[in-house]
Amino acid sequence: MIGAIVALKSEAEILLDQMEVFRSLTVSGKDVYVGQAFGKDTTVVVCGVGKVNAALGAQLAVSKFNAEKLFNFGVAGGLNKSTELCGVYQIGAAVQFDFDLTRINGTPIGTLDEYKENYLRLSAFKAPLKKKKLGTADRFNDSPEDYLLLTRTLKADIRDMEGAAVVQAAYAAQLPVFSVKAISDVAGSGSTTEQYLCNRDKALGNLKAALPELFEEL
Repeated sequence: MIGAIVALKSEAEILLDQMEVFRSLTVSGKDVYVGQAFGKDTTVVVCGVGKVNAALGAQLAVSKFNAEKLFNFGVAGGLNKSTELCGVYQIGAAVQFDFDLTRINGTPIGTLDEYKENYLRLSAFKAPLKKKKLGTADRFNDSPEDYLLLTRTLKADIRDMEGAAVVQAAYAAQLPVFSVKAISDVAGSGSTTEQYLCNRDKALGNLKAALPELFEEL
């Protein structure tokens, strides 16, 4: 069983539109869709925005629906010129950039207490999608401080609000985890909010087109 963890219904619909849904239900406040996508047993959990929601959604897919691998997808923000607007990228590694224990134990920012490195690596698709590094936090803003932290300190390419939390949940469950993001906005090109609203649908359309090939590998 593939557990697809998606923040918003508008993002989940690009898979649901191509999926045979056998049943839909609400569990712990999360909308869940169970069926087959491209011939493979799949559960889609619409988890809601943010890291706690993402982790809860991932755990729900694992504990209630017996997911054997996790797949997080959706739109995200680009941080440098290597991320093209509306481009689709796979995530090679992810970090929670709002997690900080540096003053307690001296580890680099984003290093979870149970790990030695701040970036957690994901499983890779063979599909021709470039790998990028993802920074996740519970905030959507145009903060110059966040931008410098992400680009100079962490060398991240993309930012979102869920991905790294899904990765942490997968690590805890000892399951493979995959992630693909479509770029809805790019830092330094005007308001990220305005860009997101203008480009979200096109970015999701490009991601939707990539799903059949990705599911062949899942």
